[in-house]
Amino acid sequence: MMRKLIISAVIALCSNSVFAGGLMTNTNYHIAFDRMFARGASMEIDAAYSNPAGLAWGHEGFQLSLNFQKPWQHRDIETSIPNFLGSNFEKKYNGVASAPIVPALFASYKKDRWVLSTMIGIVGSGGFVKYDDGVPMFEVPIRAMLAQSKLMPGMYDYDAQMKGKQYIYGAQLNFTYRITDNFAAAVGLRANYYDGYNRGFVSATTQGVDLINLNLDCIQRGFGVAPIFSFDYHNGPLTVAARYEFRTKIETKNDTKELSGRIKNTDPNTAALMPYIEGELALAQFGDRVAAYQDGVKTRYDMPSLFVAAVGYEFTKQLRATLEYHFFDDKHAIMAGDRQKELDHGTHEILAGVEYDINDKFTVSCGGQRTDYGLSDGYQQNTSFACDSYSLGLGGAWNITDKMRLNVSYFCSLYSDYKKQQDQYQGTPFPGSDTYSRTNHVIGVGLDYKF
Repeated sequence: MMRKLIISAVIALCSNSVFAGGLMTNTNYHIAFDRMFARGASMEIDAAYSNPAGLAWGHEGFQLSLNFQKPWQHRDIETSIPNFLGSNFEKKYNGVASAPIVPALFASYKKDRWVLSTMIGIVGSGGFVKYDDGVPMFEVPIRAMLAQSKLMPGMYDYDAQMKGKQYIYGAQLNFTYRITDNFAAAVGLRANYYDGYNRGFVSATTQGVDLINLNLDCIQRGFGVAPIFSFDYHNGPLTVAARYEFRTKIETKNDTKELSGRIKNTDPNTAALMPYIEGELALAQFGDRVAAYQDGVKTRYDMPSLFVAAVGYEFTKQLRATLEYHFFDDKHAIMAGDRQKELDHGTHEILAGVEYDINDKFTVSCGGQRTDYGLSDGYQQNTSFACDSYSLGLGGAWNITDKMRLNVSYFCSLYSDYKKQQDQYQGTPFPGSDTYSRTNHVIGVGLDYKF
């Protein structure tokens, strides 16, 4: 029983994802999105991602945009287990998720009715997460296991850490054609490269003697492509646009540097001959679940199909507004462990934004977004969880010259805590709960240039 529970805990280390935007998809690449959100009816350079067909009414000739964003995020877990091993277990596990400066590049060339455009950026996930104290799905079962051998908290030293990285890099190419004076269509293709890892350890020692020593270092990489279709109707002040991105099948292949276990044998009948269970004997105890992280094993991290519809309206030459809807079909995008089946529905997003030109030089804008993931208890895990949110953004643009524009922005996401109650917490006989919470802040700056 003790070995079985330890094995269950170490398996948790392998399941780590860092998400931003949708569950597997980012939507904020250009700073114009961060300061307005609803960009699905754009005809400016950011439309190379958000509305490729809209570029048919954009700048004649070549234009380029380079954008940089800096995100900060916390992903915390607060665990409560009354009467755990004779006392109440209350602990908050602080997860710090971060990324370096995140760049994105946009470019387009328009000649009469034809447009060729591209976007390169981090299209999915995008960051690192680290728990310096590990996570409760390690600590609680292991402390319960050790109690079975009369080792209570305070009689041994416990140490754990887990960290993960998940990036999906994307390069998109679009061809746009204005079919009539009011209608344009675009077809595109995005190539996506997945790069991630799961690393960590858990150990328990007493008087210099190992009780538990488990380690994981698993790198995962994969590649996938998806077609994209975009349509835009533009008539005077009104723009109606739609975009559909097909599901991207991404199958990663493990490059496992380490997957090892060393477990103190507490069976008095065999302990004298085998004081530890380790090496292949220890790994054999992991069964089919650990097999997923052996070297060379393949795992799915699909990006879901995405439908976007947007309506933009220019009320005056200075004032513009857009209302937008996103649907990510997460339930049909295969995830590690088939977790997509646990979702109640795919992700729904409602976005709205407004933009106002103060004068020829300065523009201000703001916007908001509501995200509903369709979460369930079965989907949420200590090492990978999501929270529904409201996001707010604001910023502005400065037309430095007729050809050069500077964009600046700030946005934050206000998350709803998610409480998951368990009658038998992580397989132990104790009822308990986890409360998941997140914070998110992003600042950005970008430069657009028209040739």
